Amino acid sequence: MKSDLFAAQHMAQPASVPGMSLQNSKSIKYVVNGEMFARQGAMVAYRGSLQFERKGQGIGGMLKRAVTGEGLPLMAVRGQGEAWFAQQAANCFIVDVEPGDALTINGRNVLCFDPTLSYEIKTVKGAGITGGGLFNSVFTGQGKLGVICEGEPIVIPVSPQAPVFVDTDAVVGWNAQLHTSLHRSQSIGSMVRGGSGEAVQLKLEGEGYVIVRPSEAPATQPKAH
Repeated sequence: MKSDLFAAQHMAQPASVPGMSLQNSKSIKYVVNGEMFARQGAMVAYRGSLQFERKGQGIGGMLKRAVTGEGLPLMAVRGQGEAWFAQQAANCFIVDVEPGDALTINGRNVLCFDPTLSYEIKTVKGAGITGGGLFNSVFTGQGKLGVICEGEPIVIPVSPQAPVFVDTDAVVGWNAQLHTSLHRSQSIGSMVRGGSGEAVQLKLEGEGYVIVRPSEAPATQPKAH
């Protein structure tokens, strides 16, 4: 049988070393040798001896309640084998988190991560109790984090001289050292009259970067296994 479908770039290669790697731009491969964590419903294939267990509460004190504003239901993957993860053909990226790093990611953009990473749900400071993306996942420690983004991400540097304002439905994440607050770009009168549809943004100040996706549409909830 002959087809471009069977070209080398599409073929899953034999496992080499444990851990996370990009299968392609739309999926992440994880060679499991013990345990790892992923969002529920994100596994698209696996081989080997693996078990998948839903997680709602903490595991060994590492995980806080695994539900954000957009929902981040997690599962533990245990055993020996290989698993592939994807979410609605979104673009996949691997972030190497190093000691001293603190990265906050919107729950809808978390795909999978190493068990060596510490994970905590935190309220976005200054964001009050309304709006989107106000509960984010903060990752620290050392290990790899698989992130998804609908479309090509935009990474915007933030400096003390140039704060950045982002739509709460478009933000993917930022380095946690940044100061956050809500910014109202319309007057109350303008909002009553209809306004521009861009009434409130998340303001980020300090030194670092913020990642946004080229879409303001609410992310689709993941399917459950």
